[in-house]
Amino acid sequence: MNLFPNILTERLYLREVNITDTNRLFTILSREDVTKYYGLDALTNSSQVIDLIHFFREMYETRSGIRWGIIEKETNKLIGTCGFNAYQERNKRAEVGYEIHPDYWRKGYATEAVKALLNYGFDMLQLNRIGAIVYPENLPSQKLLEKIGFTNEGLLREYLIQGTSVHDTYAYSILRKEWVV
Repeated sequence: MNLFPNILTERLYLREVNITDTNRLFTILSREDVTKYYGLDALTNSSQVIDLIHFFREMYETRSGIRWGIIEKETNKLIGTCGFNAYQERNKRAEVGYEIHPDYWRKGYATEAVKALLNYGFDMLQLNRIGAIVYPENLPSQKLLEKIGFTNEGLLREYLIQGTSVHDTYAYSILRKEWVV
């Protein structure tokens, strides 16, 4: 089994999410304000978190994606997760996703984490394209992606179902040749 890659940034440490993160991850993913744009209903119990942690591990082992816990270095506290979904090695593409506890919103943590993912994706995974799927109502996420160079490619009509609601999403992408460190 390959060793899970850790990533260090100025203020963050990205590492594998594990069972010791269950309570903190539940604190984050049980919040409606966090999950309403996540494509997942708010979690209601810790067994759902454990299932999600196992799913993250399975994604990594099957090479279909990779999800890191976002740890604030100063406090050593898990503040969210980020990673790649829909990884296709053959086509050299993946989709980036992230969520952070509201106490850490608007402090640049998501931007810092996503930039680290782009570096990892383009350098280590040799991706050519990194996409992102964003709800039209999620203006902060759109601003983040556009600020770091993503292009809005258009609306995907009724692309996601969350709970019983159907949602349109925007498709964003950035290509290797567009990424400037």
